[in-house]
Amino acid sequence: MPILTRPVREQLEHDRVIRLLQAKYKRKTDVIINPGSEQNQSVTVGELAVYPDVLIFAEGGRKLLATVEVETGESVNQLEALAEWNVFSKLKVPLHLYVPPSSVDAARRLCNEHQIPVAEMWTFHANFDQVRFTLIHRSQDAAVPKVKEAVAKPAAKPNAVAKAKPAPTLRQAQGRPEQGRGTKAAAKPAPKAAAKAKPAARKAVAKKPVKKPAAKKAAKPAKKTAGKKRR
Repeated sequence: MPILTRPVREQLEHDRVIRLLQAKYKRKTDVIINPGSEQNQSVTVGELAVYPDVLIFAEGGRKLLATVEVETGESVNQLEALAEWNVFSKLKVPLHLYVPPSSVDAARRLCNEHQIPVAEMWTFHANFDQVRFTLIHRSQDAAVPKVKEAVAKPAAKPNAVAKAKPAPTLRQAQGRPEQGRGTKAAAKPAPKAAAKAKPAARKAVAKKPVKKPAAKKAAKPAKKTAGKKRR
């Protein structure tokens, strides 16, 4: 929420920090901001509607997880800021407070005196184009619930592939032969069949020259008979 008496320079720095916090908390949750005089999202405390600087919601934007308030050097010691902290602490969600390094002691003193529970207290330091955030205090009892992330299952170990059984061979699929003498006896019939085939081929080759002498004997008698007729 804007402080009316905050200088323009500090207001610009205040809004810049709010936008950086939006990017920071947006990784795991839904975030809505109210920089400057903008009123994008409000929360109700009793009958009072208030506009924290940053509102952190669970995924889907239904459940409020925490509120964030950013203060500058001029606004920490003002009663208006203290009243806002008191109201935000009644929302029953963690309150995160961001202050400059020079205002840490003052913010702690005000929270202790008025019994304002702060879940986390951070400092921000602007250095040219960069802004650094440093955690100063964190309460374990009022921590923001962590969003559960999907855990990837580990990949299969390479040893599992090496231990896989090989595919069965043709001999294994047909059945393994019995051990002992039976294996030798079963292997012998194959060469016998090959040996029987060779003599059969020899007999077929031997029968061919038998036809030649028969043809010569039949041709000679025919010539003799022809000569007798001419005389």
